[in-house]
Amino acid sequence: MQDDELLRYSRHILLDEIGIEGQCKIIQGHVLIIGTGGLGSPAAMYLACAGVGHISLIDHDSVDLTNLQRQIAHRTVNVGQPKVESAAATLASLNPWVQVSVFNQRADAAFLDTHLPTVDVVLDCCDNFATRQAVNAACVRHGKPLVSGAAIRFDGQISVYDPRNRQHPCYACVFPPEAAPTEVQCATMGVFAPLVGIVGAMQAAEALKLLTGVGRSLTGRLLMLDGRAMEWTELQVPRNPQCSVCGT
Repeated sequence: MQDDELLRYSRHILLDEIGIEGQCKIIQGHVLIIGTGGLGSPAAMYLACAGVGHISLIDHDSVDLTNLQRQIAHRTVNVGQPKVESAAATLASLNPWVQVSVFNQRADAAFLDTHLPTVDVVLDCCDNFATRQAVNAACVRHGKPLVSGAAIRFDGQISVYDPRNRQHPCYACVFPPEAAPTEVQCATMGVFAPLVGIVGAMQAAEALKLLTGVGRSLTGRLLMLDGRAMEWTELQVPRNPQCSVCGT
């Protein structure tokens, strides 16, 4: 690390659990973020500030005026611009040391199979059940840890699905693809603005823990947040041996 980097990341380096070695792992890390909206915005911004060396962003959507209530990576002047380009500009302004790759497209199976082998951690910040299932299946195929977050109205949730440990569940163990829920979206249901910030920041925290090996990840645990009462509920989520995605 150069002197400017040592100064920039000094508050991480002061942490015994991270130090120089941990910060170097962060700098060498490559994180793929699926979706640059309410969850992806704070997650990407915290990861960029923390010094993740390479952040890849994928999103097929453009910035809309209704996004600006909560999607903090975007500005009024970015309305109509591809979200990945808007978010990339924000990350560059936060930390010029970070390499940002942008993909203005959907995260389909072909994209995931091409790009997942090069990344260390995947963040699912999308709002589409089919995409979540595709991302999970690809993470299982390629053995990549997945940090999954969701938020709607006043309710949020987050967990980590790490196929490197066969004892732990994948996303499909908890949310089977054959039992697809009724799709709910912010456009019709609404979402409490700070809620996505809370969940997105936690996704960034889990990603940094995975990169550095610090602490205990949320693997095997599902955290659910009731934003009205600001109360967390933790569920232990077991692996399903008959899972259609990771079952043997």
